[in-house]
Amino acid sequence: MKVTEAALPFLPLCRRLLPTRLADLSLALLKATALELAILAGHLLLYPAGIVQERRGASPALPTPGGAAQLPAEAKPPVVLLHGFIDNRSVFVLLRRSLAQHGRQQIESLNYSPLTCDIRIAAELLGRHIEQVCERTGSRRVDVVGHSLGGLIARYYVQRLGGDARVRTLVTLGTPHSGTRVAPLANAHPIVRQMRPGSPVLEELTQPAPGCRTHFVAFWSDLDHIMDPLESACIEHPDLTTMNVRVSGVGHLALPVHPAVATRIRQALDTALPGEPSTGRPEGLTVA
Repeated sequence: MKVTEAALPFLPLCRRLLPTRLADLSLALLKATALELAILAGHLLLYPAGIVQERRGASPALPTPGGAAQLPAEAKPPVVLLHGFIDNRSVFVLLRRSLAQHGRQQIESLNYSPLTCDIRIAAELLGRHIEQVCERTGSRRVDVVGHSLGGLIARYYVQRLGGDARVRTLVTLGTPHSGTRVAPLANAHPIVRQMRPGSPVLEELTQPAPGCRTHFVAFWSDLDHIMDPLESACIEHPDLTTMNVRVSGVGHLALPVHPAVATRIRQALDTALPGEPSTGRPEGLTVA
């Protein structure tokens, strides 16, 4: 969705009254906020449809736009999508369609309960689900895309539960890898406390992970209102192969929806085919 100045008529006035750099920052913030509100409204409409777990099985393949040549489907492992806190699989409707249109025939979403109180337990559930996906599809490994808390659950599975044997690439979107200080009143929920800087779970993720076979790609936004500080959505670990991708002008809710982010997610997942090494580790890329 594109937010234009016609939709926000007071922006030209802001530009005249404020210094150029400050005006540009204010404009970006206003556009991102408007986009976040629009996405929130749309997501609330879709939310009821995503409450029930999806039927297991192969995702139908959608035609590729323009008939562009794609890698053989058998060369692309299944993709598992994992939503964030108090959310469900409906957040991935657009990303799922984008992946399917570009050759991903096996795409599955996992719902975990909003009453889940421990990242470790959710990671065990994810591990069982991935084992079922591998058994059902005959694939040895999968790719995982996790939004917000979903990325943290997937990372715990990879680093602490041996999930690097199954997860080839883990893409995280606005995930508090170093913890976030936002909304202190939410500490009443145990899983929110686990997402705070210095929590026992996050301390576990700082421990050595020699030989980890998973490639990590962490998308972080310079306008993410859920990350405090913003850079907490980056992965910094000496034993992990990581790429931190900076997204400009996109808020937290827009990360799994924005078409530019979807394009970069597809590129990240297609960087290395099964059995091939991952390519380089560029960081700080602006995609929007």
